Amino acid sequence: MSRALRILVAAAVFLGGVLSLSAAETVPFTRGTAITDPDLLRELDQHDALTISRLLWPERNANFPLTTDLMFSWLSQLKDIPPAIDAEFDRYIARQKAAYPTETIGVGEGFDVQLFDRANLKSRDTRFVLAGIVNRMDRAYVADDSCGEIRLIYRLAHFDSKPDGSKTATRLPMTFNLVMKARDARQMDANGKPVTCAEIARRWLDNGDWQGLIGSPFYPYDAMLDRIETNIQISIAAKSPLHDFRSDYLLKVFKYDAAMKTFEESTLENQIDRDRILADDDLRRDFKTWLLAPDHLRAFDRGTVLIPEKFLAMAAVVPTPAGLDASPLLPEFGMMQGEGKDNNKDNNKGDPLFTNDDVVGALKQAAARGDMQNIRSVAGFQRRLNDVTCAGCHQTRGIGGFHFPGVDWLGDKPANSAIVPASPHFLGDQVRRRDIMTAFAAGKRPDFSRGFASRPQTRGSDELAGTEYQDGWGAHCSLETAGSGSADRSFTSWSCAKGLACQAASASRRIGMCFIKTR
Repeated sequence: MSRALRILVAAAVFLGGVLSLSAAETVPFTRGTAITDPDLLRELDQHDALTISRLLWPERNANFPLTTDLMFSWLSQLKDIPPAIDAEFDRYIARQKAAYPTETIGVGEGFDVQLFDRANLKSRDTRFVLAGIVNRMDRAYVADDSCGEIRLIYRLAHFDSKPDGSKTATRLPMTFNLVMKARDARQMDANGKPVTCAEIARRWLDNGDWQGLIGSPFYPYDAMLDRIETNIQISIAAKSPLHDFRSDYLLKVFKYDAAMKTFEESTLENQIDRDRILADDDLRRDFKTWLLAPDHLRAFDRGTVLIPEKFLAMAAVVPTPAGLDASPLLPEFGMMQGEGKDNNKDNNKGDPLFTNDDVVGALKQAAARGDMQNIRSVAGFQRRLNDVTCAGCHQTRGIGGFHFPGVDWLGDKPANSAIVPASPHFLGDQVRRRDIMTAFAAGKRPDFSRGFASRPQTRGSDELAGTEYQDGWGAHCSLETAGSGSADRSFTSWSCAKGLACQAASASRRIGMCFIKTR
């Protein structure tokens, strides 16, 4: 077996959660909340209805797909993206060389650490294809006027020409998400009245014509543009004496400036800049004071917190697999008492940002104002501090960077295809998202709260019961149910379905995984 093939096999192992169901079996979970049908996505992409060029270049009637060599040069809105990605690559390479000076790093199989080939972003043989459309009205708490977001998710693909003139396509490890506001204040319905959040929700829940879901061909898309999110598998490295198998993903966000008509480099929502905070006494104090304030802590508990920009990072490198135990691979590592004192070089004092007493006291004050839904212990606070970040969310349940790879529709029988559109985290969250859309459709104020990323809320539905997404094989569970004696109030409801047992999956005595009982 070649070295490259061994790396791909290892990746498939820890991506196993994505491959456990067929595409047909996932349809009920995404009905009304996402467009994942490969035939429809192929039609929308091949007929140029929702290509990036059509959406970002409407004045030129750009009804054709752009290869990447033209896309970043012809579309002036995207001019800042390639240099920003190049700068992140340069910083990443420098960090890798400093951490592992004996390992080689570069593009191709001859290197210990194999980099993503940036030539793919300026090639006449690559372009972004539509991989899915996702409704995120559950994010309307960020800005009420927009009714949340609609995400158009594109996957980079390489096309090779055959002697007979046909082409074969291979998907590459990069996604490009065009995030649009679900509504703009100037958007009108057929009767000339402003479109409401209720109407948008009903369109999705009724599975209407896709054109009714993303505005109309005559609507000024520019007014709905919000940001672009890029996710690149920046490197893969085989297991070595220095480290385990590892795959790193680079996350970047570019906010749309309507006045300048360009996407500009921005911070990532809730992606705490751990090293910068720990190294700066003023930031340490300010972040601790801000997060532990009762109102902020309650929003943190519900998963609706919006951390101020001064605490956030401009990029995130997500190492996977990260595992369940506290380690430097996790975004908050070094902030909690008992972890990272000797490993965090940027925290010269070695003092934790949050002590156990800090958290317990703050939880009592916040709980005095109403019930805390998720965080009821120091361990729950620590887990939320990880999964509220972009990086921590992407590490959920060992997934390797992409929670929505999309079904591969590029060929009739593609060799390396994903047979389901998304990860267990994505599919398990669809019940909550649909519940929020149903409330919108009925003219009610939704409950925007969410559970921990690795344990979805059922929101009064038994749709997830017994599945791997809720309490089935592979689900995270509380080891209290296995009689370990290490009860933790944040996780006591995490049980396993009948016939399954909660067993330790790591050194952690709090969280395990549901497995088939053995005699």
